[in-house]
Amino acid sequence: MKTMFKALMPLLALLLAMPAHAVQGATEDGYDLWLRYRPMDKAARVQVRAAASSIVAFGPAAPAGSAPASPVQAAVAELQRGLGGLLGKEPPLAASVQDGAVVLATPASMPALSGMDLKLETLGREGYLLRSTRLQGHKVTLVAANSDIGLLYGSYALLRKIGIGAEGLAALDERSAPKLQLRVLNHWDNLDRTVERGYAGESIWNWWALPEVRDRRYLDYARANASLGINGTVLNNVNSKPDILTAPWIAKAAAVAESLRPYGIKVYLSARFSTPLELGATKTADPLDPAVAAWWKAKADEIYKSIPDFGGFLVKANSEGQPGPQDYHRSHADGANMLAKAVAPHKGVVMWRAFVYAHEKPDDRAKQAYSEFKPLDGTFDANVLVQVKNGAIDFQPREPAHPLFGAMPNTPLMMEFQITKEYLGYATHLAYLGTMYQETLGTDMHTGAGTVAQILEAGAQGSKLTGIAGVANIGSERNWSGSHFDQANWYAFGRLAWNPQADARALAREWAAQTFSAAPAAVAQVTDMMMMSREAVVNYMTPLGLHHLMGTGHHHGPAPWVANLERPDWNPVYYHRADKGGIGFDRSASGSNAVAQYAPGLARQYADPRSTPETMLLWFHHLPWDYKMASGRKLWEELLVRYDSGVAQVDDMRQRWARLKPLIDARRHEDVAVLLDKQYQEAVWWRDASIAYFQSVSGLALPAGVKAPGMPLDYYKSLKFPYAPGRG
Repeated sequence: MKTMFKALMPLLALLLAMPAHAVQGATEDGYDLWLRYRPMDKAARVQVRAAASSIVAFGPAAPAGSAPASPVQAAVAELQRGLGGLLGKEPPLAASVQDGAVVLATPASMPALSGMDLKLETLGREGYLLRSTRLQGHKVTLVAANSDIGLLYGSYALLRKIGIGAEGLAALDERSAPKLQLRVLNHWDNLDRTVERGYAGESIWNWWALPEVRDRRYLDYARANASLGINGTVLNNVNSKPDILTAPWIAKAAAVAESLRPYGIKVYLSARFSTPLELGATKTADPLDPAVAAWWKAKADEIYKSIPDFGGFLVKANSEGQPGPQDYHRSHADGANMLAKAVAPHKGVVMWRAFVYAHEKPDDRAKQAYSEFKPLDGTFDANVLVQVKNGAIDFQPREPAHPLFGAMPNTPLMMEFQITKEYLGYATHLAYLGTMYQETLGTDMHTGAGTVAQILEAGAQGSKLTGIAGVANIGSERNWSGSHFDQANWYAFGRLAWNPQADARALAREWAAQTFSAAPAAVAQVTDMMMMSREAVVNYMTPLGLHHLMGTGHHHGPAPWVANLERPDWNPVYYHRADKGGIGFDRSASGSNAVAQYAPGLARQYADPRSTPETMLLWFHHLPWDYKMASGRKLWEELLVRYDSGVAQVDDMRQRWARLKPLIDARRHEDVAVLLDKQYQEAVWWRDASIAYFQSVSGLALPAGVKAPGMPLDYYKSLKFPYAPGRG
C-alpha cells in the first residue's frame, strides 16, 4: 500500500495544482461549448458572490422544469445556471432589490432607471449596460437595456465577463450594442438531414419527427447563439427544394421557430426560385408574371400566419444550376424585388446571394458577381440585402476582399462568411477562422468609406438595413462542430457579427478561457495555437495567393493536376496556370483585368506585383519561377519554404498541445491530439503532392536541404475519395 501511495504522489500533486474546473471536467465531451460554467477557485467565488448573490427580474418566472417562454425568463434561467455552476450554488430569485443582487431592468419594468442618466437611448433595441451601482440604496450589479432581448444579451455578457476572470467586477461599467442589424447563420441542411459541406454529422433539425417532437438540442442551440448575439437562422440549404414551402414543412419550421423565439432568434427559409412552377401552381416562374407574384404573396401570408416573426427568404438563383430570373431574361433585381414585395407587409427581408457564375466559359470567374450586380446598384427594393461572399471565388483559405464591398453604395450588402471549413481541411484540421474574418473585415477598400467592416456597419445610403451571415458548421455530433476547436469559428463569427471591428486574438482568448481552462498558461498557449493555425493551413495548401487546388467535388486534399472537367473554372489548373515559364493567375491589365473592379487606389496596389502583398501575389499575377521575392529568394524557393513552414507550424501546434495535457481534461485533450496528428499527416501529404506536381510542371530541381516528396506524383494522383463527407 505504501508503494502504491508513493507511486500516486506525483499524480496527486498534479491534480491539486490543477484548476478546479479542469479536474471537474475530466469526462467532458464538448457539448457545453463555451457555456461550461465550471466552478471558479475559492477567491474568485468570494468576489463574485459579493456582486451576484441573488437575481432580481420583473415579470413572471418560468415554471420549474419548463423551457423559458420569453427573453427575460431565458436570461434568468441562464444566470441561475451560469452563476450556479461558477459559484457552486445557484443564486435565488429575489422579489426586491437587495445588496449583492443582479438586477435585470428596462425603463418599462423599472421607471426609476429613467432618472439615472444611464443613456440607454444610445443602445438601441438590442444593446445593454452592465454597471456596478447603487439602486434603491443597495449596491447591485445592474443589467439594463431598452428591451427584454437586450437584457438577455447583457446577462450573457455578464457571465462571459465572470467566466474569463472576475477582476474588475466591483467596478463594472460596460455598454455594448450590435453594429449590424441581421446576424444570421445559414444552415446548408437538407430535408433528409444530410448537410452540404457539413462535417459534424446529421442536421440538428429532425425534420422527420417535427413538428410534434422538439429536440432538447434546439434549446441549447438557441442558448449558444444568443450568448453571441446571433439573431437569425436559415434552416435549410441554399440549394433548396420546393417542399420546404409546403404546409407540412411550414409547420415543422414553425415548431423550430417556437423553440428559438425566447432567445431572440428568427427563422428564415431558403426558397427555390422556381417553387410555384415546380409545385404546379403556376405555368412559369417569371418574376414579372402577375400570377407568379400573386402566388408568392399568398405563400408569404401563409408562412407569417404560422410564424408571425418569420425573418424572410434567402435565395440562391442562377448559380450552379439553380433556377432564377435570368431564365426568363430578367435581372437579379427583378427576381429579388418580386419576393421582397411579398414579405414587405410583414416586415420581412430577402437575402439575395451574389455568388453566381455564368454557363458560358468565363475569362475569369472572379469577375462575374461584380459584373452582374454592380450595374444593379440602387435598383433593389428597400427590404433586399445582396449577400456577398468574403472573396470573389469561393471560401478559399485566403482571398482578397470582394470588390463589391464599397462598390454598391445604394444597396444594402450583407457579408457571407463560411464557418464550416469546406476548403480548409473540414473539421479535421485546426484552422481558427477569426483571423480570416478579421483580415477581410479590416481591408480598406479605398472607396472613401473605410474598411469592409465600416462599409457593412454604415449600410446603404438612406437605409438602416445591415447584416452578416455565416455558413454554419453545426451538426448532430456531441461536440456540435465535428472537433472541439471548430467551435471557436462559430464563436468568433458570432462575436464579430456583433462587432465587426473586434480583435481576433481577443476573441480567441475569450473562447479558450471559457472552453478549455481559465488558467493563464492554458489560455496563452491555446490562443497562440489558434492564431498561427489558419496561416499554417494557407502555407501547406495554398501559399502566396494560390487558390482552388483542392480535389474537385469533395474539396478534400491536393489535386492541382486536375484538368479534365467540363468547365474550365472547375479545374485547379485554371486557377494556378503553372507552366515552365511560371505560376499564378494574371488578373492585371495584361490578363483578365479583374483588378479594375477595385477602387483605383486598391487597383493600383494589386496591379503591380511589387506592391501586391506577397500573401496575394499569385492570385493577381503570373510570375516566372525565378521572380525575386522580398526575402531575396526566387519564387520557386519561396514556394517550397512556405510549404515546409506550414508542416512545421502544425508540428509546433502538436507539441504545444501535448504540453497542455496537465491543464486540459483528458477526453478532450486526447480528441484534439488525435486530430492534430491527422492534420500533420495531411499537411505532409499536401506539401509533398503539391511540390511533386509543380516540380513536374516547372522542371526545376529542389534546392539543397529541401526534402523530396515521399512518393512519386502518380501515387498522389491515384488517390480517390468517393465517400468524402459533406458533399450534400
